[in-house]
Amino acid sequence: MRSQGQVRFIKISTRVQVWAASAVALFLAVWLGTMAVMTVNSYLASRDRLSLLAREAKVTSAETRVSAYKDDITGVSAELRRRQDAIEKMVGSLPQDIMAGETVSDSSSEAAKTIDKVSAVFPEAAQLARLEARQLAFVEGLTRLADRRAKEAELAIRKVGLDPAYLLSSVDDKSAMGGPFIAFASSTDSALDQRFQRLAVSLARLSALQRGLTSMPQVLPASLEFISSGFGYRSDPFTGAGAFHAGLDFKGPIGSPIHAAAQGKVSFVGQRQGYGNCVEVDHGNGMITRYAHMSAFRTTLGKDVLAGEVIGAIGNTGRSTGPHLHFEVRINDQAVNPRPFLEGSTRVQKQAVSAIGTRN
Repeated sequence: MRSQGQVRFIKISTRVQVWAASAVALFLAVWLGTMAVMTVNSYLASRDRLSLLAREAKVTSAETRVSAYKDDITGVSAELRRRQDAIEKMVGSLPQDIMAGETVSDSSSEAAKTIDKVSAVFPEAAQLARLEARQLAFVEGLTRLADRRAKEAELAIRKVGLDPAYLLSSVDDKSAMGGPFIAFASSTDSALDQRFQRLAVSLARLSALQRGLTSMPQVLPASLEFISSGFGYRSDPFTGAGAFHAGLDFKGPIGSPIHAAAQGKVSFVGQRQGYGNCVEVDHGNGMITRYAHMSAFRTTLGKDVLAGEVIGAIGNTGRSTGPHLHFEVRINDQAVNPRPFLEGSTRVQKQAVSAIGTRN
């Protein structure tokens, strides 16, 4: 230290320096620790406060919505009524009259009593009771419509000589079904209202008949004017002896197109003894159509084909005396006469499709 021209020296021992440095370091450590604790506590407090605010906001929102439903049950009913109006407009007019032989329930009388009771006990819910009555009437009307269209489809099927029971057998066929069980119920006690169950059965029955109509031969595989041999017993063209002919023969030039008589899946492409080059189409419900003596194939195994799609060409392969198409319709591997299908298919199919698919 310099003072008044004189220089003095102060000596600090190593021990003192160590103690001083330690004290400063300890002070800094305590200060930093305190600041860290304060920062963490502040963050945790802020986080808890935000979480509490979020929970309060959620509770407030739910309470607000419940309050809104309580205060505006009329508005909720009006919204549901508009939805019901839209559904009924999409479906169109439904039969409300009950015809002889129909087994569909009529809940209109009981529903009117329900509306009166609810209106007396809980006036605010009268709108909902009226809406429920409309839904039941809608379900019952839809069931009547499904049953009537199913009856028309049955009549169309019988006109071609088939038993609708063959087609309806697929309704109860559970040989290729699966998946997780997901219960469906129309009430809080997990019970399906019988009226909804009745509708489901009617729709399933109608669907099976519709599939049957679609799978029925409805397109001529070749020109009907050139049938050279009919279905049934005839004189064999090779031996002259009596023999059973399981299909129809359509005479035509080699290479003329052969059309699928109905939509389905090609189940066979190849040669069969006596048939020569042959194609078979599976139409479901045990029905197949067979096309034989082809000169060329125009389809492949497993292909989905539409009614009228070209699947081959007329030829003279197999046991044949000249170029023609041999056409068979088989149900559960039993040959049936194709002629009623082909002669009535255009008229019957148009009537059935019109009745089932276009009326609303």
